[in-house]
Amino acid sequence: MDPKLTEVSQLFERFKAALSRKDFDSCTMFLSQLKVMLTEFRSLPPLFEETPNAVHELTLARDIYEHAVVLSVKTEDQDAFERDFFQLKPYYTDARNRLPPSSQEHPILGLNLLRLLVQNRIAEFHTELELLSSSALENPCIKHAVELEQSFMEGAYNRVLSARQTVPHETYVYFMDLLAKTVRDEIAGCSEKAYDFLSIKDACQMLLYTSEQELLKYIDEHPEWEVKDGLVIFQKAKESAPCKEIPSLQLINQTLSYARELERIV
Repeated sequence: MDPKLTEVSQLFERFKAALSRKDFDSCTMFLSQLKVMLTEFRSLPPLFEETPNAVHELTLARDIYEHAVVLSVKTEDQDAFERDFFQLKPYYTDARNRLPPSSQEHPILGLNLLRLLVQNRIAEFHTELELLSSSALENPCIKHAVELEQSFMEGAYNRVLSARQTVPHETYVYFMDLLAKTVRDEIAGCSEKAYDFLSIKDACQMLLYTSEQELLKYIDEHPEWEVKDGLVIFQKAKESAPCKEIPSLQLINQTLSYARELERIV
C-alpha cells in the first residue's frame, strides 16, 4: 500500500477512536491534519485523476468527511456541518459511479435537509430535494425530513414535536431539539399577541409540554413573562413590544393615486 495512504488510514483510526470516547478536542485536531493530508491525493475532487489507488483513496476520503459531519453534530457546530457536508457532497454526486454505495449517504442527506429546515432555509430545502433520485426519496431518513417540513408548513406542531421519538438515526436528535425550540418560540410569539394571560395548565397544553417543570424552565428564558397565582401573564411582553404607527393618510393618498392612474390607462 502507498505509504501516504497508510499514514492517512492510521490517523483516521486514531480519529475514530477519539470520537468513540467523545474526545472531541482530539477529533478536531486529527480532522484538521487529515484534511491537509487528503490534498495530496490527486484522485480526489475536483481533479479525479486516475491513479493506481484511486478507488481506495476516494473511499477513505468519503469516510473521513462522513465522520467529520457526525463530529460537527456531536459538537453542535452548524457552520462546521455545512462546510463538511459540502466537502462530502461531490463523493455522493460526481464520484457516484467510481465508488460502492455508502451506508451513511441517506442518513447524512436527510440530516442536511433537517438542518435546512431548522435554519428556515426552505427554498434550499426544496432545491436539495429536487436533486435526489426517486429511490432516495423513499428512504426513511429522507421521508422523515420531508414529512417534518410538511407538518411544519401546515402548522401541525404536535406532529413535529412527536417526531423526535421516531428519529431514523441517532444523529438527528440534535436538530430535532433545535426544531422543537423553533416550534415553541413560534407558538409563544403567537400566544403573547393573542392572550393577556394563560393558566399554567393551558400554557403547558399550548406549548406542548408534559409537565409544569418543563414549562417553568422555558419561562425562565422569557424574563418578560410573569408567573403569578397559577397564571402565565404576557402583559410585560406586550408593553415592551414596539408599537408601530400605521401611516394611514399616506396609504390613502397612494391608493387614490393608483386608482387615478388606472383610470387613465383604461
